[in-house]
Amino acid sequence: MSRTLVVVSAGLSSPSSTRLLGDRLAQAAARETGAAVEVVELRDLATDIANNLVTGFPSPKLGDAVETVTRADGLIVVTPIFNASYSGLFKSFFDVIEAGSLQGKPVLLAATAGTARHSLALEFALRPLFAYLRADVMPTAVFAASEDWGASDGPDGDLTARIERAAGELAAAVSGRPAAPAVAAEDEFVPFDQQLARLGITSSR
Repeated sequence: MSRTLVVVSAGLSSPSSTRLLGDRLAQAAARETGAAVEVVELRDLATDIANNLVTGFPSPKLGDAVETVTRADGLIVVTPIFNASYSGLFKSFFDVIEAGSLQGKPVLLAATAGTARHSLALEFALRPLFAYLRADVMPTAVFAASEDWGASDGPDGDLTARIERAAGELAAAVSGRPAAPAVAAEDEFVPFDQQLARLGITSSR
């Protein structure tokens, strides 16, 4: 059964360094696992997420995104850092996911910002969030400041080396787990008589 890696990108611009970092991590992990890669762009879901928080009901578009994330074999979550923490859009998306849905799921944390001074947000903001969600958080988190792109030496070493190390950890975690089962078609109609027959019950009218 094939595996799927899902990138959750909270970048606000197009193109964005947040999405670029997610893509590079996914490509590196997919090379080792052979997994398919899907991307959930949160900026395209901003209105749907806000409406869900107010009404308690997801739109079909948001419901599909949540299903994609919860069915993934592994997640790569990437957020820009604002005011020393993850973005509100990023946090709001994970607020609408049902409690327990990410339990045990391998998750690679990553973030971008304009300066390396925000790099610790990965450890004091993102890691506690996904620990609370009971995800299996990878030891290596990847932070990319503006000066890291195209540079050979970032705040804690070469960006490419950090990407490869983190992606290797995610690949190992995903490969060590059974692949997620395929989603059954929701629109499959089973007549009531057939449902009773499966249970060994004969209907009477």
